Amino acid sequence: MKVSEARRLFIEAVSKKREEEIELARAALLFAKELEYPELNIERYMDAICSMAEEVRRYLGGSSDPELVIEKISRYLFFEKGFKGNTRDYYNPKNSFLNDVLDGKLGIPITLSILYMEIAGRVGLSVSGVGFPGHFLVKCKGRQGEDILIDPFNEGRVISERDCQTLLNRIYRGRLRFRREFLASATKKQILARMLRNLKLGYINSRNYKKALPVIDLILIVDPIAVDELRDRGLIYYALECFSQALSDLETYISLFPNASDRDLINHCIKNLKRLVERIN
Repeated sequence: MKVSEARRLFIEAVSKKREEEIELARAALLFAKELEYPELNIERYMDAICSMAEEVRRYLGGSSDPELVIEKISRYLFFEKGFKGNTRDYYNPKNSFLNDVLDGKLGIPITLSILYMEIAGRVGLSVSGVGFPGHFLVKCKGRQGEDILIDPFNEGRVISERDCQTLLNRIYRGRLRFRREFLASATKKQILARMLRNLKLGYINSRNYKKALPVIDLILIVDPIAVDELRDRGLIYYALECFSQALSDLETYISLFPNASDRDLINHCIKNLKRLVERIN
């Protein structure tokens, strides 16, 4: 099957050997072009991000003080430009497409964090994404070398570890206690995989299984050892009555993960699929 130009460029973008060579925003826009917006003008959105960074740079007046830079970026993005968290339609797949976030000024924690990170990097503030459970964050170093945690979903507010526990309580209803490892920096590939998983879940929750399939294909490009994605793709193929493809994915999943907690269910599916494939053939 012929690979599209957008997919080829996405593979190229995420195959860089060094982390700093991966252009996070460009990769995010490339998967938007591949999955949903074939006519997307990527350079127009990259230029828009650069223009916003230039405006922030003018506000800074040459200052590199981390607290001031954070204040100026947050004020610019969330008060002047009007970006905000999409609390009303959180699970809408559009929240996972960076171009939609730039156009509509609404997003979820991870897409707003990517925008924040892209602007911060362009004005000289070294930041990293934080794959906090259920709520993506951004962090940087303060004047004394301490970690500063930023929540772009909530207007770029600087938060404490106590606030992190409050977030966990809201998301997991007291079932998860805060641990410092939750604040580890995420790699750019991990960020892209998380974005794509959010998108996959959005499509699955709306029963748009056909659109979920190419998302999983891209997840496996970014994270080739994500065995659970093979299982999910196999189950989606099963739901779409693509029995041969389903059987292939589920058999591969079990062969790679023979002690999976869901092995009984998957083996039952495999047994049924073999009967269905034989009947078709």
